[in-house]
Amino acid sequence: MSNDHKHRARIFLHRGDLVQARAAWEAAVAGDRAENNPRELSDSLGNLGNTCALMHDFETAEHCYHEVLDIQRTERNRHAIAHTLVNLGNLHIGADRPEKARPYYLEALDLLRELKDDRALGILHNNLALQEARERQWEQAVSSFKLALDYHRVVGNEEGLAVTYSQLGKCFLDQGDLIRAERCLNNASEHYIKLGNEPAEAAVLRLLATVYERRQDVISARRCLERVVALDNRYTLPESRSDSAHLASLSDRTE
Repeated sequence: MSNDHKHRARIFLHRGDLVQARAAWEAAVAGDRAENNPRELSDSLGNLGNTCALMHDFETAEHCYHEVLDIQRTERNRHAIAHTLVNLGNLHIGADRPEKARPYYLEALDLLRELKDDRALGILHNNLALQEARERQWEQAVSSFKLALDYHRVVGNEEGLAVTYSQLGKCFLDQGDLIRAERCLNNASEHYIKLGNEPAEAAVLRLLATVYERRQDVISARRCLERVVALDNRYTLPESRSDSAHLASLSDRTE
């Protein structure tokens, strides 16, 4: 019976019906408790926590993750413990409680180093860097982003490289370091082109256009936005109207 609830929950999640997915995961959790199956209960609670987090019910999600953590610590599953610690850190970031996220991230970092999980370390260092950038701890943020890039390279995580270069470029842009911002954003764009992820490429090109505008290089900014508008139209991106208006204003300045 519990497996039926889990199957239904995944179908509802795929459809984007979070209310029904949550109800199905709650039923699955009840079933796993009745069957006294800690490993299955841990998985169901984790999925319930993820669903509650998507619904912004952060209190229930946190309760689920902590119960998962208790089970994983009992079973001494270090990989699973690290994953749940990262979930707790992400949850507090989502709930706008960044000061509570960092201890979970740092505990996960220690575990992942011991486990030599380079892929997970790259993602986690990127998460730490984003938190540090939000707090305007620029030097620490840049250092964390660079560590993330190192780990992404070790495992060949092309998407990780694209995302981290993009976010590092935004970090430099926020600091007013336009030269390094341009370099990172161009790297991000190249990786997204390699991945064939054109909507993400558009997001990077918007930032590059800002870099060029601040440098009074209107022609380069216009070229970026011409590509962005073409991608807006191809994928019906939500920024289409504002991008078109921005491009029109730049075109007026170059005529």
